[in-house]
Amino acid sequence: MKILIGVDGSQYSDAALDEVSRRRWPTGSEIRVVHAYEMPLAPTPEAWALPPDYYEQLDRAVRTQSDAIVEAAAQTLKARLGAAFEVKSEAILGSPKRVILDEAESWKPDLIVVGSHGYPTWERLLLGSVSQAVVAHAKCSVEVVRLPESKQVAA
Repeated sequence: MKILIGVDGSQYSDAALDEVSRRRWPTGSEIRVVHAYEMPLAPTPEAWALPPDYYEQLDRAVRTQSDAIVEAAAQTLKARLGAAFEVKSEAILGSPKRVILDEAESWKPDLIVVGSHGYPTWERLLLGSVSQAVVAHAKCSVEVVRLPESKQVAA
């Protein structure tokens, strides 16, 4: 079985990892953990106001953080599931919706697992819902894991 897990380093994606690691999967199942990252906008529209290596430093910082998120998720799964499962991970530049759907299109998983932040209507409209987009457009089964309110930590 092939399982694709989208993570963002939040308690909500940790809930998705917990759900995957608590189940019994067929021996030899493959798990692919992906984290999508985007480059933040420049703090000023005037290019001359930024240090010459600003974008290089920003790219390095964002990549380092993304690699740490995806590696921690993969290590968590490897520790919980054991060596019987192949766990691979990758941080990919792009919007989370697009990255997860593109990876699903190319890798052809049997299941996609994502966490849900559970945003109310206005936040969902402004920020967009990754889980809704994946459910609506994926060509395989999708599980959206919700974190019970009792376990949510105020952000």
